[in-house]
Amino acid sequence: TVLFIYFTCISTVQSTDCLHLRVQCINAGNGCESVWNVVEEACNISGNRCKAEDTAGCNRIIQVLADEYPEFKNCVCTTDNICSITTLLGKLCSINKDNISMETKLQWGLSTLSKQAYTANRSCLDVNRECVEDEVCNKQLSLYLQVCSVNKKCNVEGCQAAIRFFYRNMPFEVAQMMIFCDCVQHDESCHRAKELLHGKPCAVTVVPPPSCLDVIHMCEENELCRKKYATFQSKCWRHVTKKCYNDEACLETLIKDGVPCSANAECKAAYISSWGTMLHVECTCQNLPPVEQPLCELFHHMLHSKSCFS
Repeated sequence: TVLFIYFTCISTVQSTDCLHLRVQCINAGNGCESVWNVVEEACNISGNRCKAEDTAGCNRIIQVLADEYPEFKNCVCTTDNICSITTLLGKLCSINKDNISMETKLQWGLSTLSKQAYTANRSCLDVNRECVEDEVCNKQLSLYLQVCSVNKKCNVEGCQAAIRFFYRNMPFEVAQMMIFCDCVQHDESCHRAKELLHGKPCAVTVVPPPSCLDVIHMCEENELCRKKYATFQSKCWRHVTKKCYNDEACLETLIKDGVPCSANAECKAAYISSWGTMLHVECTCQNLPPVEQPLCELFHHMLHSKSCFS
């Protein structure tokens, strides 16, 4: 049963105990901090609305937290339809995730990588090595990788939220370096490093792969993904949005090779921001009816073409 999670604003004695658990979790060094970060990212806790925007995804990652770290089980209910988890989130119900983001960004300010200027076409193996050798980057990378392989099981929502947290809080230059790195065809070590940096296979590989049309439609049904897709379109593919917006009949008339990408800094930032959403699930246009092929290929081009950033 998918639970509807609502964040109430009532402070209880038990909340103090769970606040203590939260502090222990963050300081434990056993992977708990990485899952906690993802709880705050997936639940999108902000403002004073005391409500999760994506209740299903939020609930699933909270269940991961409770399963992996049983001490939290007293802080979540697993049977009520209206599930109060004030105790998990602390006295104000809306622990401001911006505080954690700010702390992470301050840590990145101490990183030697943050002083590097972005250069194109870096080897993913070199980028990965530099990250591991940098104390700040290595810690953040480890937190993200722990979530994407909890007990070697893949929790897609958790892994995607970890990717969002990882890339959102690092300097733009470092994010570009990691996301736009590449490998020569037969360099297996490099390709393994690239998979680690890019959330493969957990966050992006689905068997069998969905059609790119399905990916776009699923994205549009999710508030977070829909917003990021709209920004990505407006910053990278202005020709598409100006002419057609989301009119699929109009989009079908466009030829993918005739659709220019702006490829500027705003576009790159919007593309990076879309990581950790279903937009980066690997999709295909095979086995579709011929009438759906042109639109699917346009979407595939927009989501996965390297021409925009090479």
